[in-house]
Amino acid sequence: MSSTGWEQRFDRFLEPFLAAWRTKKRRYWAPLYLRGLLLPGERKSIEPLAERVAPGHEQELRHFVSESAWDAAAVEEVLWEKADALLGADDAFLIIDDTALPKKGSESVGVAHQYCGALGKQANCQCLVSVTLANDIVPLPLSLQLYVPMDWAADPERRAKVGIPDNVVFREKWRIAIDEVRRLRKAGVRFGTVLADAGYGHCTEFREALSSEGLLWALGVQSTQQVYPANVKIKMPARIGNQKHPIPSHPVDAASEMIQALGDKGFKKVTWRTTTTGRPMSARFARCRVAIADGKRTGVGCRLPGTEAWLVCEERANGEKKYYLTNHPTDASLRKVVGAIKARWSCEEAQTQTVKSWSASRWSDEFSSWFVDRDIAA
Repeated sequence: MSSTGWEQRFDRFLEPFLAAWRTKKRRYWAPLYLRGLLLPGERKSIEPLAERVAPGHEQELRHFVSESAWDAAAVEEVLWEKADALLGADDAFLIIDDTALPKKGSESVGVAHQYCGALGKQANCQCLVSVTLANDIVPLPLSLQLYVPMDWAADPERRAKVGIPDNVVFREKWRIAIDEVRRLRKAGVRFGTVLADAGYGHCTEFREALSSEGLLWALGVQSTQQVYPANVKIKMPARIGNQKHPIPSHPVDAASEMIQALGDKGFKKVTWRTTTTGRPMSARFARCRVAIADGKRTGVGCRLPGTEAWLVCEERANGEKKYYLTNHPTDASLRKVVGAIKARWSCEEAQTQTVKSWSASRWSDEFSSWFVDRDIAA
């Protein structure tokens, strides 16, 4: 495809998003800035980017990026409408994840020493809560919300220096994620299952909030996650003095111990999909019904049985084990449960393979063709 043909498709793709902005200058500079981000070139800062797409106009482009008053609502409305038309369905997935941006300095808003997924360790970085809509292996990013650590949120001087609005306060990542889930549902974006890693899966409040929205969820957890057998009962012992604590009929166990009790026969090989090259994606899985230890705390500090769920263990080819909790119903097949769990990784793999295997020009052609052919800009 010629560059002219690509630019025409690109302009068609952008048209409904640009129409959402009423500012003429913004509609002019946005396509140039986006082209600069997509075109080859390692450095995406303003100066080298301007040299590629708007030589001699660095200041105008810098003003567009850093000084314009940004209100994402109008553009989000268009994006979410198009995304739902393409991928939205009751069996679609909403993937919650962290996106980390490594930084060397301390001036970028929200930067802190925290876990950085891009580096796989604690590092100086910004962290954003990302929300992606996915159906089959096709992912569409819908939202990126900056996580502002407490040290930043509670420091008036740092806030003023970088212009953090007064209404931006400290919120845990799971609260940011739930707010985005609710915003998307209110906007009419369709999905039925929420996926996230153990950074979110360990949080009782996050799981309860998803359940209160009537959503299915499949979330990673640590091997130490506390659970009871599903058939656990609560009994009240005779009062001892002024204390009377309920007692579970079974002891609480770590997720790893509960799976280990199933033995090797508890594992089955499951293939959740086949790659475009015909390679089956499979691993061994075991599961059992449990009552999560997320109920009320007793006087002795432990938590009582609460939400009933599937505890799932994935055993990979290298022997590594991963653990998950999901609120799929009791009659859900193992393959269905695994398919939901692995939908998150399938989407990540699709994104990774796209970046690795496609050149920038081919990516531009395929990207624009895929969306335009499905009338995303119609």
